[in-house]
Amino acid sequence: MRRCWTLLLGAALLGAAKGDEHTHTYKDREEVVLWMNTVGPYHNRQETYSYFSLPFCVGPKSKISHYHETLGEALQGVELEFSGLDIDYKEDIAKTTYCEVELNEVRLRTFIYAVKNHYWYQMYIDDLPIWGIVGEMDETTEDFYIWTHKRFDLGYNGEQIVDVNLTSEARQRLELGAKVKFTYEVNWKRSSVRFEDRFDKYLDPTFFQHRIHWFSIFNSFMMVIFLVGLVSMILMRTLRKDYARYSKDEEMDDMERDLGDEYGWKQVHGDVFRPPAHPLLFSALIGSGCQMLTVTFLVILLAIVGELYTERGSMVSIAIFIYAATSPVNGYFGGSLYARMGGKVWIRQMMVSALLLPTLVCGTAFFINFIAIYYHASRAIAFTIMLAVVCICTFVILPLTLVGTVLGRNLAGQPNYPCRINAVPRPIPEKKWFMEPLVIIPLGGVLPFGSIFIEMYFIFTSFWAYKIYYVYGFMLLVLVILLVVVVCVTIVCAYFLLNAEDYRWQWTAFLAAASTAGYVYLYAVYYFFFKTKMYGFFQTSFYFGYMALFSLTLGVMCGTIGFLGTSKFVHKIYSTVKID
Repeated sequence: MRRCWTLLLGAALLGAAKGDEHTHTYKDREEVVLWMNTVGPYHNRQETYSYFSLPFCVGPKSKISHYHETLGEALQGVELEFSGLDIDYKEDIAKTTYCEVELNEVRLRTFIYAVKNHYWYQMYIDDLPIWGIVGEMDETTEDFYIWTHKRFDLGYNGEQIVDVNLTSEARQRLELGAKVKFTYEVNWKRSSVRFEDRFDKYLDPTFFQHRIHWFSIFNSFMMVIFLVGLVSMILMRTLRKDYARYSKDEEMDDMERDLGDEYGWKQVHGDVFRPPAHPLLFSALIGSGCQMLTVTFLVILLAIVGELYTERGSMVSIAIFIYAATSPVNGYFGGSLYARMGGKVWIRQMMVSALLLPTLVCGTAFFINFIAIYYHASRAIAFTIMLAVVCICTFVILPLTLVGTVLGRNLAGQPNYPCRINAVPRPIPEKKWFMEPLVIIPLGGVLPFGSIFIEMYFIFTSFWAYKIYYVYGFMLLVLVILLVVVVCVTIVCAYFLLNAEDYRWQWTAFLAAASTAGYVYLYAVYYFFFKTKMYGFFQTSFYFGYMALFSLTLGVMCGTIGFLGTSKFVHKIYSTVKID
């Protein structure tokens, strides 16, 4: 299944390697390719450079070209280069010198800088990652040393490689004029590990399945039950009183009603379905949020079923493919909402809806890409990859969004409001300070953030540190909990706002739910300063740029589900009460 997604994404130019790392099966004495990927500071995971940007030398074997097999692999800065080392399946190799480097002043400074900044490197054998450290510093003498020997212990089961281990040995002092001989050896051993389980050694169940993780899920679940029960009880009791009062009002004659003390949400029935300010932008946000919710659920489900973490760039590639394929969802919900609001410039709305998130993502990525180019980092995106992304937006996302918009306008574009909209907007009366939208909006994100902040720690650690996130079942459960909490909170916010005779509930519901993203970003700032040791302009820009993008996307998703849930609630209460 994962290989099908890869082929559909279209970048299947295979290298000229003899060893079949694509089917992961080898015959005896068949070539096994060792790919050198990147090197960079240990504390800055995303600040990576080409392995041979350091003055390492290549082995004697002829060069093999590598092409990016997926778009995700290219976007994640994977830069595989052939090591030149001779490795054959099930053939042990004794300690062998493969190249020699003489340290001149430039090479010496480069290696010392790498050792001082704890540079590590990554390699791949048969798609299995291997990590090693460049060298170390002797704290007593303050001398710098480099590891010159690589010992590979490879495990096999039948015709497949199931285990790879690297041991760095032979420490040599870095000094001007020294000749550094790089050596390697290969040891093969039979293993009982199944091919399907070979990635289990990279997972960390003691971290992700810690009692704190389980407790946080249970705590969030209990909060949802309590919150849903509380909201249901409050609204049912309050609405029952409102219905009784309004039923009594209907039995009065006009003079008694004029002399009575009328207040509450019924008084704004002629304005509650009035289109919000900036309907084009609002409908574009709702359409984008519906699409992102669809993409998120599909990617998580595929990750649960397909174990996407076992292939380089597969998660990003599949997310891009699903996002492009679900563009009609964006057009349908955004276009139909805009039509119900009486919007006229539907083509402009379709364009904004289709390009809103891609523009934000590409704008952020391209800004960081300029920094990566300046640093000559492997994260720098090639012009051809940028062109491929632009083509996807132009020739896939735009047409599919147009199809969805046309369907939405024709199938669900007619207003079905239970109340007529007054020609003249009703003045909004003065209310207490805590009923103002500017107060309700930031308070609306507190409980939703409280239900996910522990899961945010695990997600942040897997992305910004050296953990592989694999508990997508937890993520799905937390996402469902988040959406339920968001709907409950925004319904309460909208009810109090309408009861204060303020009919501007659409933007308030959206922004109150979206304010969850603000707390997530504040937590990201805390995480950067107190949970990581990142440094440097490149890594800092990468971190805060992509965390802003993540928070913004999460905010659009939460705002969308908050608005949709509140919209159902508002339609329900105004269709229940008889309006004269």
